[in-house]
Amino acid sequence: MLTEQRADLTAQAQEVIAMARDQGIVMVDLKFVDLPGTWQHFSIPVKDLTLELFQEGIGFDGSSIRGFQKIHESDMLLLPDSSTAFVDPITKAPTLSLICNVVEPGTLAPYTRDPRHIAQKAEAYLKATGIATTSYWGPEVEFYIFNSIRFDQTSHSGYYFIDSDEGIWNSGLDGGRANLGYRPRYKEGYFPVPPTDKLQDLRTEIVLELMRAGIEVEVHHHEVGTAGQAEIDMRFKTLTRMADQVMMYKYIVKNVCYRNGYTATFMPKPLFGDNGSGMHTHQSLWKDDEPLFYDPNGYALLSDLCRWYIGGLLKHAPALLAFAAPTTNSYRRLVPGYEAPINLVYSQRNRSACIRIPTYSNSPKARRIEFRAPDPSCNPYLTFAALLMAGLDGIQNRIEPPPPVDQDLYELEPEEAAKIQSAPGSLGEVLDALERDHAFLLQGDVFTRDVIETWIAYKRERELDPVALRPHPYEFHLYYDI
Repeated sequence: MLTEQRADLTAQAQEVIAMARDQGIVMVDLKFVDLPGTWQHFSIPVKDLTLELFQEGIGFDGSSIRGFQKIHESDMLLLPDSSTAFVDPITKAPTLSLICNVVEPGTLAPYTRDPRHIAQKAEAYLKATGIATTSYWGPEVEFYIFNSIRFDQTSHSGYYFIDSDEGIWNSGLDGGRANLGYRPRYKEGYFPVPPTDKLQDLRTEIVLELMRAGIEVEVHHHEVGTAGQAEIDMRFKTLTRMADQVMMYKYIVKNVCYRNGYTATFMPKPLFGDNGSGMHTHQSLWKDDEPLFYDPNGYALLSDLCRWYIGGLLKHAPALLAFAAPTTNSYRRLVPGYEAPINLVYSQRNRSACIRIPTYSNSPKARRIEFRAPDPSCNPYLTFAALLMAGLDGIQNRIEPPPPVDQDLYELEPEEAAKIQSAPGSLGEVLDALERDHAFLLQGDVFTRDVIETWIAYKRERELDPVALRPHPYEFHLYYDI
């Protein structure tokens, strides 16, 4: 069996090498993800795209990558995954991009802090449980497109300034040229046609580049926020492959916007007073060709297995948010209002619940859940792996979720609202929750204690503490004359 797998990998690598030659590729770009979730890369001439590269890897300095090695153990290798090859739609020179796994020098053993390896282990663990053979993932990645962004932070000043021709705040601008109007009002950006939607052609260009890179796109549209909030939805894929595609998506979105004189951000909450950007994550389990989340007699056509999966997600939600909503800015979005999914319940159709059951179709194949708390600042490999592990824990222990709530959760009577648990309100709280509740992540050695401890320490030392130590600009408004 192992010999057959190696033969398949060799054949696939040879196909990639031949494809690069046939398409006139001149450079090969090797991409991999750091622990926080940002792509890193370096490039080599196409003459060095050999079978040995796929078999033996290529070296890099792991101590210079966030969350990886210390300086005395810095030598690491990248091992390209031939199944991920795509012609890069961004670079001017014909370039083949390959997504890589990080491995140890000498042994080629997978690096335990490599987020992509963690995602692959989660998929292997799913099969090992016998519960299912495949998990499918469909994140709705939202983002903002601005015309300008300026920010700075020093010992004696701090500011940010966002501008967008589409921003409603420019409705009265007299900038020396005609102001033609047509801008989405706050929270009214959902589905207007041009000229109010000023970014139709730009989003279409992004979609075409995504498709050139091999990503199946289902729909694109303006989102709720003024000032260029957007969403482009990808067709569902398996866990690791969809995490790859989220990284490709962010790369292509940012670069297409940049080359057109715009700037895109995946910050969860860049604007005060309007909607934040989420990453509502659809997920389902299958056993071969059988969808496991469907039961014609269940609430919202859900099976017992799906209900227990939901129970696991809701039970572990505070800890999961340490990966799924992993920035201080995430908790500017996860507040009451703005459709924020802070209520730890599930419901069919209800967008104020943490978990929604889409009801567009009654087909067994369409039965899935939508976990609405994640945002696009997350590392998709770690987030999808953690969500799967929580769901499997729910199935294995038959964890019952709270009863579904099909009312507007913000209109409940106080005594009813008091019964519903809310998501934590800060990065510090979810890191504390992960510290207390992570045994479910260690099953099957999918996550390791080292990875969890490194994640918590990194977030506290590099993000939480630096933000806490700096005066907030609004504090001057509140307190300067105190």
